[in-house]
Amino acid sequence: MKKKTATRKKEVQLESLDPRQHIIIKGARLHNLQNVDVAIPRNKLVVVTGVSGSGKSTLTIDTLYAEGQRRYVESLSSYARQFLSRMNKPEVDYIKGISPAIAIEQKVITRSSRSTVGTLTELYDYLRILFARCGDTISPISGKKVSKHSVTDVVNHVLELEEGARVLLLIPFKRREGHDLVQELNIILQKGFTRLQLAGKTHKIEAVLEDEDLIKTLSKAYQKTKSGEEDAVKGAYVLIDRIVVKKEEEKAREELMMRVGDSAQIAFDESAGDCIVQIMDGEASPFSNRFELDGMKFEEPTPQLFNFNSPFGACKKCEGFGMTIGIDDNLVFPDETLSVYDKAIAPWRGEKMSWWNQQLVKKSHHFDFPIHKPIYALSEVERQLLWTGNQYFEGLNAFFEELQQQSYKIQYRVMLSKYRGRTSCKDCMGSRIRKDAQYVKLDGKHLLSLLGLPIKELRQFFLNINLTAHQQEIAKRLLVEINKRLEVMDDIGLGYLTLNRASNTLSGGETQRINLTRTLGSNLTNSMYILDEPSIGLHPRDTQRLIKVLRKLRDLKNTVIVVEHEEEVIRAADYLIDMGPHAGRLGGEVVFQGEPAALKADSKSLTADYLLGNKAVELPKQRRESQYKLRVENATLNNLQNITVDFPLNAISVVSGVSGSGKTTLVKDILYPSLRKALGSSSAAVKNGILSGDMKRLHEVELIDQNPLGRSSRSNPVT
Repeated sequence: MKKKTATRKKEVQLESLDPRQHIIIKGARLHNLQNVDVAIPRNKLVVVTGVSGSGKSTLTIDTLYAEGQRRYVESLSSYARQFLSRMNKPEVDYIKGISPAIAIEQKVITRSSRSTVGTLTELYDYLRILFARCGDTISPISGKKVSKHSVTDVVNHVLELEEGARVLLLIPFKRREGHDLVQELNIILQKGFTRLQLAGKTHKIEAVLEDEDLIKTLSKAYQKTKSGEEDAVKGAYVLIDRIVVKKEEEKAREELMMRVGDSAQIAFDESAGDCIVQIMDGEASPFSNRFELDGMKFEEPTPQLFNFNSPFGACKKCEGFGMTIGIDDNLVFPDETLSVYDKAIAPWRGEKMSWWNQQLVKKSHHFDFPIHKPIYALSEVERQLLWTGNQYFEGLNAFFEELQQQSYKIQYRVMLSKYRGRTSCKDCMGSRIRKDAQYVKLDGKHLLSLLGLPIKELRQFFLNINLTAHQQEIAKRLLVEINKRLEVMDDIGLGYLTLNRASNTLSGGETQRINLTRTLGSNLTNSMYILDEPSIGLHPRDTQRLIKVLRKLRDLKNTVIVVEHEEEVIRAADYLIDMGPHAGRLGGEVVFQGEPAALKADSKSLTADYLLGNKAVELPKQRRESQYKLRVENATLNNLQNITVDFPLNAISVVSGVSGSGKTTLVKDILYPSLRKALGSSSAAVKNGILSGDMKRLHEVELIDQNPLGRSSRSNPVT
């Protein structure tokens, strides 16, 4: 009787709540939920906690988010719905006051090798537009800015001349393929042009055609500059128009502008982009509407030029993947703790190939190369020198080219195959963008170099960027979006990532925080965000920064619902929902809902026991000591700086440190593949580090990461 009365009271309480102030869930029964009733306050930071398996994700993701998505799909037309998978209504009596739902789940969402941190956060799209609209194309030959002229530039130049100045508008006289000079002159005459300037003197074209001496002069000038399909004749120009500058009166000025504009347009059209403004007995000013300088043609900056997901913008060598099959650094320098003197360069060992190493060692004093310094300690310039060589020694590039030329011999083919692997593309420096995109610069930096900078450094670059007033006006809105996203990424502990990092190499926690960056950048309001354990993979040092970001999301008038176990996040909540009391069929109830300060010691709430200090995780009184161990020596991969680590066997070992400190590199990229190779499970080359120790005591090695196990819809925990 008491239970029925309590149920009626709860129903009355739920009915009395305003759906504009609360999200009301009535009778949720999915999976292990025991007919749960919950009222979640809107525009608050709400934390749902409880033991694993108590029903947190079922309530938030499978019930609340699923209903939000279902209602959105139901709002679409029947035509649009036929392309979407049918969504079942979750087992619940009703949900009132639900907002548009966005879920950020705890899994790696992409396996595409084309997806990067830049594309996931949408930062890359903003950078493409920024460089296309504000970037200056700089010639690699002269270092000057490349620009093209328009008809307006010609008109403005003529208007700046003195009153009464006499001006000729000229274009170069060219001979097209298949025509001789006489035929070309006749074609020009038929087009309506009557005069030709030759060696500074103006002649009528009819007179030139009748004068054999002038034809011979033209022929000599042509022979000197013969080049291809369309050959300019040196010193010969077609006269487009003769103009006297009159601009004092308004009417005369307008007529002058119209005449110069028309003539300049004709000049550009007839000459494929050239127009020369010659002052009578004065200097000539050349104009060109082609985007070229120093004899080089450049692509005009457009967003597509920087798009590595299109054939136009992708690097021609790696086709936009950033990696190619080439000579792998890790195979050439298998042990980076060795120096050049100690034969660190693997292909230059042995009797026959040692000559290459000897020439470097013997002549290194000529250019101060540190032959006794370990490879990992060499600067980027010194390391690059080993590949390129100089006048004193031939580098690795020349060595492998020679092997390639002799690849008809089987021993050289075998040697080449030993050092081949997936390596960063040399053309685009791993940025995936076509090589000539590096000619477009912004404050002295090209996009290819910015994509390789850590987020922390990239943020500083954009905070201190120097732009002209015109560039500032164009880039103002773009810089707001770029700086906002970079700030969020730095705040949530992703300052060590680079924008060209492939997204399929990220952990679940990193992927989730990147999605958080994207959703914050979208500036949505009155929405419902559901986050599944965003603190996973985050060091306690950065938890407060994550809380700050979640509060920012709440302050935009969003309801932020976080499924979380982290103590700091639970204490920072505006409203707490504790699921329990235990897991599975013993859970699925709401054991507490309210402000965290109201949480009291309760026999049903395990969370309360731990938060209030009634229970704690006891430290072991006795630590297990192991007689056996594995040792990883000279680990120098990525940011690891030649470390040596011991891993005890028959014991629990924890590898800890802030995000980006090298934990995954040490365990996943060095220890795991080294163990697999040692146990005969893999024949792949190990990137770095030397493994030693009691490997004979092991029979198998397993890697458990955050990627989902099952790929089939038929897969279940048993199979």
